[in-house]
Amino acid sequence: MASPPPIDAAAYAERRGRFLHRLGGVAAVIPASSLATHHADVEHAFRQNSDFWYLTGFDEPGAVALFLPHCPEHPFVLFVEPRDPTAEVWNGFRWGCEGAVERFGADRAHPIAELPQRLADYLKGAEGIAFRVGRHPAVEPLVLQAWAHQLDRAPRTGSAALGLVAPCPMLHELRLRKSPEELERLREAARISAEAHELARRVTRPGLLERQVQAVIEQHFLERGARGAAYGSIVAGGDNACVLHYTANAAELRDGDLLLIDAGCSLGDYYNGDITRTFPVGGRFSAEQRTLYELVLAAQEAAVAVVRPEATAEQVHDTAVRVLVEGLLELGLLRGSADSVIEQGAYRHLYMHRTGHWLGLDVHDVGAYRLGEHPVALEPGMVLTVEPGLYVSDRLPVPEGQPAIEERWKGIGIRIEDDVAVTEQGHEVLTAAALKAPAAMER
Repeated sequence: MASPPPIDAAAYAERRGRFLHRLGGVAAVIPASSLATHHADVEHAFRQNSDFWYLTGFDEPGAVALFLPHCPEHPFVLFVEPRDPTAEVWNGFRWGCEGAVERFGADRAHPIAELPQRLADYLKGAEGIAFRVGRHPAVEPLVLQAWAHQLDRAPRTGSAALGLVAPCPMLHELRLRKSPEELERLREAARISAEAHELARRVTRPGLLERQVQAVIEQHFLERGARGAAYGSIVAGGDNACVLHYTANAAELRDGDLLLIDAGCSLGDYYNGDITRTFPVGGRFSAEQRTLYELVLAAQEAAVAVVRPEATAEQVHDTAVRVLVEGLLELGLLRGSADSVIEQGAYRHLYMHRTGHWLGLDVHDVGAYRLGEHPVALEPGMVLTVEPGLYVSDRLPVPEGQPAIEERWKGIGIRIEDDVAVTEQGHEVLTAAALKAPAAMER
């Protein structure tokens, strides 16, 4: 199966057009990420700011993009590191100002060193300035200085930007609804991630270290052309699975334990997969493990079935919680009525997280879940994870009135997670190639 091509320049131009339209008369300043020091003079692998990437597709650090709807002759301006043979010998190729125009569609491009001198002129005439304060310490003083200069001159010029606003709400609303091209990239990330999970299950056996399974997964990501892991892979055997963000991945896998793997790849253009599967290390569930696994799977399938236009992420979560609570009451792990347990949150020592999150350029992608008192309705093009779980351990106290946990249940951690796109007809499970039926988990 051929991989879908990366998103092309025309798609980025279309995104910029929609963003500029949303801005009205407000100018936006969107900085790229900067390099972050790992230790001494060594930097972490560069990861572009997702908002900057969404609008530009430009994958170099230290750049700044201006979006200027009040300047129709040059609405998109990039400030970038210029070409420099000496720097490129050490750190690799740069597109420079020429590439910013010819390859990335900037109407104008300047060396980043010229931003302090040029920014105020570019912002002149804007009705407001859209900039995310508190995130970009090198750029923020320049934006505030340019705005302050406008305010100081307002009595003479008769005009100034009326305020500083966050670009996030309008930009993140655009990012929440994926285009057909974005959905293709997410399908590709899901496909590679699902292949890695299937491979991991085949190689897992007692005696391996968790990190050996991690290595198999992440090697597959790289061999299939992904950038790498989308987040710190969780490979958690036995009781380690009851630690939600366990990433040590150093323990030996034991026969009789379950292995929870939460891992997904990130493509070269940053679209991500995010899958969790849980299966027995030795190939067979114990009676208790299978009982809880089937309960989590029932909750997950019921929650996935809710995903459709006009439903909400809150309904997805509530559905999963209801199935889990009713099942735990039947097993004697909870006591009382389902309604009272849910209302009091008396299940949260066994299930303490939400059932999903948006997925896209960020693993926990941007976009509101609620607008005031109203949950956001799902629409075609939105993509979310659906990931209920159960984590039975002594880490959290049992709520008053709930039964003590019998030893036979302790140390069982299970999560099942899929990536689900909302469609006109209902939904599409992007990660269906990663099996999850109980029989498929055994060998």
